[in-house]
Amino acid sequence: MVHHEEDHLSPPSYPLIDRFGRIHTSLRISVTDRCNIRCTYCMPELEPAFFPKSELLTFEEITRLSSLLVDQCGITDIRITGGEPLVRKDLHRLIERLADIPKLKDLSLTTNGLLLKNHAHHLMKAGLKRINISLDTLSEDVFKNLTRRTGLKNTLEGIESAIQSGFQNIKLNALAIRGITEDEVCRLVEYASSNGLMIRFIEYMPLDSDRNWQRRDVLDGDELLAILSNHFGEVKEIPRADLSQPAEDFHVGPHRVGIIRSVTKPFCGRCNRLRITADGAVRNCLFSDKEVSLKTHIRNGATDSELLELFQECVVTKEKSHGISDEAFRQPERPMYAIGG
Repeated sequence: MVHHEEDHLSPPSYPLIDRFGRIHTSLRISVTDRCNIRCTYCMPELEPAFFPKSELLTFEEITRLSSLLVDQCGITDIRITGGEPLVRKDLHRLIERLADIPKLKDLSLTTNGLLLKNHAHHLMKAGLKRINISLDTLSEDVFKNLTRRTGLKNTLEGIESAIQSGFQNIKLNALAIRGITEDEVCRLVEYASSNGLMIRFIEYMPLDSDRNWQRRDVLDGDELLAILSNHFGEVKEIPRADLSQPAEDFHVGPHRVGIIRSVTKPFCGRCNRLRITADGAVRNCLFSDKEVSLKTHIRNGATDSELLELFQECVVTKEKSHGISDEAFRQPERPMYAIGG
């Protein structure tokens, strides 16, 4: 793993600042839209439309874009997503390339954990710093109902493997869905604490490909805290060290829990994120109906300056908020798996 000294002397040449003054320093890169489960809140059960492999950005193309954004635009952290990123062959080779980028401060991965048992050691050795693992339930039956597949045991083994491989920063992410999470939340908190992990509950967002999301299905942050308080005792909010982070952290009895109120208390006003989809489009918001294609320009010989202009174009069009609570809100055409988590 390569360590880089922080460079205080060279501010970004092309900072990614939108018309509301938000400075973008965080990049999510999807490496595939494919996944080994079929979660109801993300993918269709049958025959999802995946990109042909030739349409995916290559590792070389991803590294070029990442290096450009870190070196010239002030991106400081990169998160690898999917789909399920671990289904992309030789992912650790990409991690090695990204870990070698000077001035990149943080490199992380979001995964469902099913394949993590066989990859955690290689990812650590390649230079990955942090892992977020999706874990909505500790019940095999609930897992099967949510994912339309089996595999909870694999995810739990993957979590254990990440711990044994030496990752010091592992977060568990659980969606908060009414009718499901009420019976899971306390057990998940106890599981996370017993393994020395942080758990965050994320309000259920309208990103499912089946378009079945309803506002009433969101188990909101206040309801979660009430359940936790009734079970564990007093809830105390922990002041945020980084205001750009979406999670509110709490001490709940002896435990520490994060809540991401993406629906009821969105953090759009301090959002610092951009996304690159697996097929090479840059998006300024999960819920945007606009995106700028990069892949075609790259493969047609675009210069670095031309690519930087495309990023600036995308940032400038970013809206003030995602608008989930607006009457005119419409889900994005792409479902979550085709955008990148």
